[in-house]
Amino acid sequence: MVAAIKIGFVSRVQTASIQLAQMLISEIESQKGVSIFVDEDLAQKLGRKGTPVAEMERQKVDFIVSVGGDGTILRTIHKMADPAPILGINMGTLGFLVDVEPRDAVQTLLRLLGGFDVDVRSRLKLLLNGVCQPRATNEIAFMTASPAKMIEFEIIVDGALMEDFRADGVIIATSTGSTAYAMSAGGPIVDPRVDAIVLVPMAPFKLSSRPWVIPGDSVIEVRLKLPEKEALVVVDGQTSTTISSKDTVIISKAKTPARFVKVGRDGFYAKVKSKLT
Repeated sequence: MVAAIKIGFVSRVQTASIQLAQMLISEIESQKGVSIFVDEDLAQKLGRKGTPVAEMERQKVDFIVSVGGDGTILRTIHKMADPAPILGINMGTLGFLVDVEPRDAVQTLLRLLGGFDVDVRSRLKLLLNGVCQPRATNEIAFMTASPAKMIEFEIIVDGALMEDFRADGVIIATSTGSTAYAMSAGGPIVDPRVDAIVLVPMAPFKLSSRPWVIPGDSVIEVRLKLPEKEALVVVDGQTSTTISSKDTVIISKAKTPARFVKVGRDGFYAKVKSKLT
């Protein structure tokens, strides 16, 4: 007898992902004591009643199954204030947040009905002129709003000037996000168990401008020095805002983390080896 459990489902709106989600839902619904909540976009494709992800959070689902890639997971997390645990089914090309291959999905889900552990990951809070923006699970990227035009930044950490440089942009990432955009820009790979923030200049003009790894509880202020230049602030590739030198930008650790359902015994290093070599 399976204990009462609530499971949410979200999916990339693409044929193969929808078909897999439908199969998983049918399999899990046949189990006793399981309540299913289906995201509105997926529900529309399946002809079911939909439940917004924010409502799944209020219903205190035990976990959410995300069928897609890292982008699907990040979009789902952005819709929750205090994210429920996420289980990623990999329908993308390369993802560090998705742990289960489609062929193993049914067996994994049935096993998790009996209980599971949760991996807690820090997120970043972005205050723009004192207003809180969506939290970042991977990174907050500042990039030039005008192609081929550099921006001059000041990076202030805990009240002290850390960097003053010209570049195409700068990426401020969590340890989780160190294997995403930050890594592509030349940043270090950081074990997600390390409480750290990574700062990576994008195509800096100075050879001395290198990536930094700083304590996870740091408070970071990003300033644009040139009044005529604007920058785009992109959070996890999901939301974007334009800022200028008049704006105040403060980044710190978010109070609520992201949570992921732990599956299997392979750790972070095995994942790096399998996906990046």
